[in-house]
This record gives sequence, C-alpha cells and structure tokens, in this order.
Amino acid sequence: MATGADESMIRDLQQYRSYLEDWNQKMNLVGPSTLEIFWSRHAWDSAQILPLEPDALTWADLGAGAGLPGIVLAILQKNRPGFHMHLVESMAKRCRFLTEVVNGLGLPATIHNSRAEDLSLTVDIVTARACAPMTRLLGYAQPYLKRGATALFLKGQDVAVEMEEATKSWSFEAEILPSFSDARGRIVRVRKLGRGR
Repeated sequence: MATGADESMIRDLQQYRSYLEDWNQKMNLVGPSTLEIFWSRHAWDSAQILPLEPDALTWADLGAGAGLPGIVLAILQKNRPGFHMHLVESMAKRCRFLTEVVNGLGLPATIHNSRAEDLSLTVDIVTARACAPMTRLLGYAQPYLKRGATALFLKGQDVAVEMEEATKSWSFEAEILPSFSDARGRIVRVRKLGRGR
C-alpha cells in the first residue's frame, strides 16, 4: 500500500472493512458497492491526507459517520506517540458502530456523540469527508480553525461550485489539491476563515 502501512495496519484495515460489511447490513454507512473497492475508494482515499500534515498529532473528524477518514488515519497512526483522533458524530447509532471499531482495534480515538460546532476541542487538523456542502462544513469547522486548526476536507468533483457558493457567506484562504485516489476528487486545505467577504 502506498501509505507505508505495515502488516499489522493492513490487518486492522481488513478488520475495519469486516466491521463495515457487518454493520452496513443494519444501517447505511457506505454504499454497498463501494465495499468491493474498499482499498482505493475508502482506505487510500482517506490515507492520502496524512502526508499533507505530517507533524499533526491531534485530529478531529467531523460527521465521522462510517469512520472515514478518521478510523483509517487512527489505524495508520496507532503506534505513533501522542497521536489522537476525535471522531465527532451526532447520530447515536453511528457512534455505537465507531465505538465497536475503536475498542475492537484498540485505536487512539475518542468518540463524541455531539454536533461538531458544540464541542470546544483544540486540534491540529479538522477533517471531513462526505459530511456537508462547503458552506455548512465551514460553519462546523469554524470553532476549530478559530483555535488554530487547519482544515483538510475530502471533496468530490463539484468542489469549485461549492467553494464559489461558500464565498457568499465566508471569507477564507483555501488551497485545492488533487486527489490521488480519484481523478475527480479534490482535497481542500483551509487555513484562515472568517464571516462574510
């Protein structure tokens, strides 16, 4: 795997995939067809943001849902001293899923059954994938950026439209980076964020 994952990490990722398959029968965590391409669609897509902020130790994954990218990142950084992932999810049943995975794999992560904007966490990086359109996502992320975090959002092919729409409500400094897992995908890095133009 291009992330430098060792055998134990690959085993954990395979186990995580099994959790997804089991729980996906009870609730809609990911599109069932995407489990067939788990490694490229989910694992590698999530893992690719780690090298963008190699020194970051504390992360918050907003709208963590199925644990993407948060669980994948926690697996890959499991043995790194000081690393911690905050998985922020407002739906209790998804938190039950996340709790089972975190406990089962012994991951350095805390699950918060809460709305992202209601927490007062200080982290290095705030991230999200398939969480909300950019305008709403910036609202969720604002408290974290205000406390010094950088945002890394995994976005799809409509990112330019979302960014343009977001400028009506927010003023921000953003960099759009290519996705290595999907030619249509983009990674948006946001450093400064304020209200209005």
